[in-house]
Amino acid sequence: MADNDMAQPLAGIRVVEIGQNIAGPYASEILSSLGAEVIKIERPGTGDDARGWGPPFWRGTATTFQAMNHGKKSIALDLRNACHVQWLRGRVAKADVFIQNMRPGSLQALGLGPSELCALNPRLIYCSLWAFGHKGPMQMAPGYEPMVQAFAGIFSINGPEAGPPARVGMQVLDLGTGMWAALGCMAALLRRASTGQGCVVDTSLFETALTWLQVMMAGFQATGKQPQRHRSGNPNVVVFQALSTKDGEVVVAAANDRLFAKLARVAGRPEWASDPRFASNTLRVQHKDDLLAQLQAIFKTRSSQDWTDALEQAGIPCAPIHDFRQVMDQPQTEAIGIFQNIPGMDLRIVGLPLSFDGTRPPVRHRAPHIGEHNQDMGIALADQPPGDRQ
Repeated sequence: MADNDMAQPLAGIRVVEIGQNIAGPYASEILSSLGAEVIKIERPGTGDDARGWGPPFWRGTATTFQAMNHGKKSIALDLRNACHVQWLRGRVAKADVFIQNMRPGSLQALGLGPSELCALNPRLIYCSLWAFGHKGPMQMAPGYEPMVQAFAGIFSINGPEAGPPARVGMQVLDLGTGMWAALGCMAALLRRASTGQGCVVDTSLFETALTWLQVMMAGFQATGKQPQRHRSGNPNVVVFQALSTKDGEVVVAAANDRLFAKLARVAGRPEWASDPRFASNTLRVQHKDDLLAQLQAIFKTRSSQDWTDALEQAGIPCAPIHDFRQVMDQPQTEAIGIFQNIPGMDLRIVGLPLSFDGTRPPVRHRAPHIGEHNQDMGIALADQPPGDRQ
């Protein structure tokens, strides 16, 4: 068996995606990268809104779309057209997984909800990604990443201590929800292998947010206290944060008493290890401001490289704060081979963070053009209303 075959455990699985933007497309992108055939259904003419989410663009299409949709096939369908809906139902009847994150209620209005499609194909895994959840008073509410970050409480714990609340800079909920959706689909496929029966999988950005917050939520329920914001630190572990140096910042992770004792020696304050204010993590949390003020003054006297060298030599976990160019230039980044070239394009993207028997699933082909595979799938442009022809 070839290495590429070993790294595609979902080969033979057929997926239909009606997705927009990031969360739904990322769910099917994961399945595609693991070997599944993914047919992406798009609007004729404009397609997935994320095609226009730029700049930046790459060969006329937003890089967001390129990253979320490589390896798929695109079929342009007008779901107001009975012929196109009938073709879609025929495709779903033979599919293993159906993934959608359209506006709540829109597919049900077209007769493409879970009850209809699962009756058509009892082996189908029907996966929906919602903003706030598949039930409750906000079930039908639309939502985007920053809205849900704010609603779920992520803003309240992010940002500098004395500054305003802030969003997490990357699409942590979109991508996380896509990941949960893919995991749910794979679990449902595993169960179907023994039962022969499909099921409905639901997840949402709000549920993902609460899952990411579960440690802090447990602490809040235990104490009733709202977590304080820590720009780079941790409210439960000291020293575990970025410290400013003479020319930058270094993250220091002295996460237990043994590592703190080493840090005290490197900082020239070995007596801190037995100081009644700092001798245990619990004490260090209680006297955090005092300890960090002293430690910060020491770190400002030397460069980031000097501190990194000294900390690493002492066996203390640490890391400089990199920008994207520095990350891409790291020997470790090159060694793990996670950046992969899209075939036929000089654009490198981040592949799946998984390897099978040492082989990472490959990027199979570029993101498709709108409706690129209509003729291959037997969808004639003549079946489209005149206003939608290209």
